[in-house]
Amino acid sequence: MKNMSKHVKLNLLAATIAGVFSASAMSATDPEALAAAIAKQEAELVALKGQLKELAKQQREQQAQAEQQKAQQLEQQTAIETVQAESSKLSKFSFKSYGSVIYTNDEYYDNVQDTTPERRGRFDLERIVTEFGYQFNDEWDMEVEIEYEHGGTGSSLEYDGFDEFGEFEAEVEAGGEVMIEKAQIRYRPSDAFGVKFGNIHLPVGLSSTLHKPNQYLTVQRHKSEAAMLPAVWNENGIGVFGEIANFHYQAQVVSGLNSEYFRTYDWVASGHQKRFEHVNGDDLAYVVRLDYGNFKSGSAVGVSYYYGNTSGNRHKTNKMSADGTVGILSVAGAYVEGPWILRGQYLNGTLSDADAITQANKTTPGLKPGNFAQLGSESEAFFVEAGVDLSHFTSIPVTVFANIDYSNPLKEVESGIATKRYENTWISGGINYFPIPEIVIKAEAGVQQVAVSSIPDTNFFALGVGYQFSL
Repeated sequence: MKNMSKHVKLNLLAATIAGVFSASAMSATDPEALAAAIAKQEAELVALKGQLKELAKQQREQQAQAEQQKAQQLEQQTAIETVQAESSKLSKFSFKSYGSVIYTNDEYYDNVQDTTPERRGRFDLERIVTEFGYQFNDEWDMEVEIEYEHGGTGSSLEYDGFDEFGEFEAEVEAGGEVMIEKAQIRYRPSDAFGVKFGNIHLPVGLSSTLHKPNQYLTVQRHKSEAAMLPAVWNENGIGVFGEIANFHYQAQVVSGLNSEYFRTYDWVASGHQKRFEHVNGDDLAYVVRLDYGNFKSGSAVGVSYYYGNTSGNRHKTNKMSADGTVGILSVAGAYVEGPWILRGQYLNGTLSDADAITQANKTTPGLKPGNFAQLGSESEAFFVEAGVDLSHFTSIPVTVFANIDYSNPLKEVESGIATKRYENTWISGGINYFPIPEIVIKAEAGVQQVAVSSIPDTNFFALGVGYQFSL
């Protein structure tokens, strides 16, 4: 009965009723028999009604169970879709980090007139860098890189033309420095073409490409480049880039340098406006680069050129009217094949109106005139590093290397005679040990030579440990 449909049972009930009347008709002549038949049929009708009622109840319960199962399935499907959506969001997020700690022991001079060096050992939490990225879709992504230098932060320099009587106000907030080294949004519809804008790296010098501890052999980044260019040079602007048949190209329009902080010892490097709260953009700069191969993954050759005026970005624009144009040519090459590593770079820079900038800086309030004794109208630097990865011959993951750095920020001057005091050569050798691929322990020892006969050569020693990983 439980398996019968409602319509079948109704038909049975009708047949039963018909049978009652039929039986009544046949027994009409016996009143007692007729009464008994009627009572029996009434009892059967009551039983049938009870069965129908039970059947209706079962149907309601089955319907409720079906609705409950449907709701549970919908809830499970919603939960699965939520997990999939969250997983998809996480897959678009990326995080990277690298950093280094170093110890140096070298001889230094108190000032440019000092010819008697003193030895000093120093520890430095050189930098911790974090990189956050998000892939919006196949074409759009963003990346933010924050660098913590020397274990803390930070100071900034503000130019205030009113409250501070036209002085530069230094705001010291803590030791060290924290800075955004990159904050860019990229649109790349194909490998051959892409656009990036925001705070972007300039493709001038190899340090902008090879700045992670495992990407160069020396303990510190190359001293020759630091004597001419901002370290891991970044500016605000826009650039196009792409790869065609193993050729990599870049072209950028970015904020220019500020000549108020050009220094003798590092040429235009200190003109990087990261020291200011606001970046003046009255003078822009233009950068192009073309590489064949890939410096990050192996062998390559490349050339880049930087061009831009600098006087328009001065806060004290009334101090000089000349352009102060900076031009920098970079030629670099790398051969990385099997155990052999050979990299090198040559930098040549020119600065117009070098004497005018020197004179203007000497009379700028808030700046120390002693720092601006002489600026080079031409600067030059190069390095060559060569290494052998011994893991190709033994089970020891060690690379031994030799390196030479040379810099002369005063190769030429507009007037007078260029001092040789800032012409330096560093010759060194050392090892890189990789206990695991993500960590490198370095040691380096060498000699520094100054191109002044009265200044003796000095020896230096350095240790360092670096790491890098990505999620």
